[in-house]
Amino acid sequence: MIDRLIEVSLRNRFLVVAAFVLLGGWGYWALLTTPIDAIPDLSDNQVIVFTDWPGRSPQEVEDQVTYPLTVSLQGLPGVRVVRSSSAFGFSMINVIFEDRVDLYFARSRVLERLQLLSKALPAGVVPTRGPDATGVGHVFWYTVEGGGKSLQELRTIQDWFVRYQLNAVPGVAEVASVGGVVRQYQIDADPNRLRAYRIPISAVVDAVMRSNRNVGGNVVEASGTWTVVRGIDLIERLADVAQIVVGAENGVPIYVRQVADVKIGDAFRAAALVKGGDEAVGGVVVARYGVSTVDVIRAVKEKIAALQSGLPPGVRIVPFYDRSALIERAVATLRRALIEETLVVTAINVLFLLNLRSGAVARSVPFVVPCHGTTC
Repeated sequence: MIDRLIEVSLRNRFLVVAAFVLLGGWGYWALLTTPIDAIPDLSDNQVIVFTDWPGRSPQEVEDQVTYPLTVSLQGLPGVRVVRSSSAFGFSMINVIFEDRVDLYFARSRVLERLQLLSKALPAGVVPTRGPDATGVGHVFWYTVEGGGKSLQELRTIQDWFVRYQLNAVPGVAEVASVGGVVRQYQIDADPNRLRAYRIPISAVVDAVMRSNRNVGGNVVEASGTWTVVRGIDLIERLADVAQIVVGAENGVPIYVRQVADVKIGDAFRAAALVKGGDEAVGGVVVARYGVSTVDVIRAVKEKIAALQSGLPPGVRIVPFYDRSALIERAVATLRRALIEETLVVTAINVLFLLNLRSGAVARSVPFVVPCHGTTC
């Protein structure tokens, strides 16, 4: 068999050389395009479903949200197991699929099932899927610092400017905000004043909800032109909240400011980010499943440099975790090991076979065989 193979190869040298060149070109192309990472992805093939139900106890969340979703999601094709947990005002379900199931096929089937279940859940409860990332997708962390800004102001810059800009970078699945405090309009109703005006707290809630939305109307045709009629009533300032009418007495309107104290405060939080002993505001860049981590981090850095000019004076974005450095060291170690092994094998071939041409085979192997998976 081997003699026959050698004979055919000698008679068809052009085809052998052409096949070798094509194989080498394919290996070089794979070397340039294969996604690489320094951390192997050993996480399950899963889709995470989050559901917020503020103010509810874990038992209520379990009975009315987590349990119905868990039972329904178990019937999806390819599902291996469904794990769930319920907390105060929060539900999380991990739908783990078989490894052979494509991730995006699994996400689409979960979305279809959630749309069917939305009517069976309590009013206002909307389950959402987690990002299309893996457990090792946190590739870049940064903080928003400087400018003499408070934690509330820095968190506002992160939530409404930096996060949206970085989320548009190709390959980024999500940019999560960490630390700081979220700015919030707060209405502290006074029970005594509500009782004096004979206004229930539900009337205040309904009035604020109705006053914070735009209303579409129709058009008025005049002089051959159409004028769009609409009501604009979105809250923009603290005074807008205080001027909301919650009732009337003898034709005199009663405003929110008369029954409650209106202020800007900090939303409730359950976590914080500490850097160098001080509390900070930052973000986490999560890479999408199957992308090249190095390319994503490079694009994120370029985007940060571009949006720096749009930040307030003195405010800057400071990276404090960058996986690309670890990846570059891992690739450098692999490259050095391949070169050393090639030189050793070539020297042994020349020493024992006394033939320089045999060393070419050993030198070509590392560049012909491509890497597989997301880790090389």
